[in-house]
Amino acid sequence: MSDYFWLSDKQLKRIEPYFPLSHGVPRVDDQRVISGIIHVLKRGLQWRDAPKEYGPHKTLYNRFVRWSKMGIFDKIFAGLAADQGIPEQLQIDATHLKAHRTATSLLKKGMFPRRIGRTKGGLNSKLHAVCDGQGRPAILLLSEGQMSDYKGARLIVDALPPAKWLLADRGYDADWFRDALREKDIKSCIPAKKNRKRKIKFNGKLYKQRHKVENMFGKLKDWRRVATRYDRCAHTFFSTICIAASVIFYLNQ
Repeated sequence: MSDYFWLSDKQLKRIEPYFPLSHGVPRVDDQRVISGIIHVLKRGLQWRDAPKEYGPHKTLYNRFVRWSKMGIFDKIFAGLAADQGIPEQLQIDATHLKAHRTATSLLKKGMFPRRIGRTKGGLNSKLHAVCDGQGRPAILLLSEGQMSDYKGARLIVDALPPAKWLLADRGYDADWFRDALREKDIKSCIPAKKNRKRKIKFNGKLYKQRHKVENMFGKLKDWRRVATRYDRCAHTFFSTICIAASVIFYLNQ
């Protein structure tokens, strides 16, 4: 059992306030079921291959899907990230997540968007993220793979928490983005694009810290079901990302 993942009592206590209330029949042991869900997602297993120590695999799958639709895992991540207080520094970037053929088999027309797009690398999704100065994710956004970095930033900018600096690569060099940061009293550390006629100075020494957001993506992709998307529905895949971010960066502190 040493190879299995188990939430400690302390970790469970931190996320219990976000659990939905149980109505009627008492819920199956939360600690066992949530631990089983995390184990499956981290190892990239099929649900039916979940170890018997976690109970019936259908219970794990049903809980994961039901709570994903309710946005429970999104709320857990958002709550844990908000508890860290106001960061001094923010970093923004995006990365592609390869979509497996099982994730692309859903019809394009449906009630909910799949968040899967076609790029030169094939079908994939794109994860836009903002992290703090310690490399912990603060904001996550899932989009189609072909969405540009600055378009993702447009969807994120209003949700940025107060900070002194924001670090980004030249893919985010846009006047509207710099102006939006200035309105929030956030200083931008973004190198100018090569085709920009008027060069803009930036703090090169501070910019060297931008590797932390890249490290964050690397840690998230250590979870096999994050690195490769198997989920057809966007809300279940995004729940996987939120669970991974919560466990890696907040519950293991």
